[in-house]
Amino acid sequence: MPSPPEPVRGLLLFAHGARDPQWARPFEAVAERCRSVRGRDRVALAFLEFMAPDLVGAGQALVDAGCTMVDVVPLFLGAGGHVRKDIPALMARLQSSNPQVGFTLRRTVGEAPALIEAMAAVALDATAPEVAVR
Repeated sequence: MPSPPEPVRGLLLFAHGARDPQWARPFEAVAERCRSVRGRDRVALAFLEFMAPDLVGAGQALVDAGCTMVDVVPLFLGAGGHVRKDIPALMARLQSSNPQVGFTLRRTVGEAPALIEAMAAVALDATAPEVAVR
């Protein structure tokens, strides 16, 4: 009896969005870094508002590319109302349109110890006294 095929994993990065297109640059850089590891058709970047694509559209693009499991990672610093209410509702829409695909909401990046440490290091570096070079 043949074993079932390995799942094709997709990664959906989800950010808030803004009216100013420059705001998205750091998120686009994160997506490009992830694509360099996972592949161009396995990573999507989506936005809650003001920018495209939205979560449902980006998730559908991953499904259309053959992904059978999609991890949704909110690029938010905290798990506020958007993460607790808006994202689950959007994911439910996406899941109902694609019942054959497993969608998993992961914790916000701001809750990851590595990001907390990185932000603290940047803050401390920014406020460290300058050392005179001789």
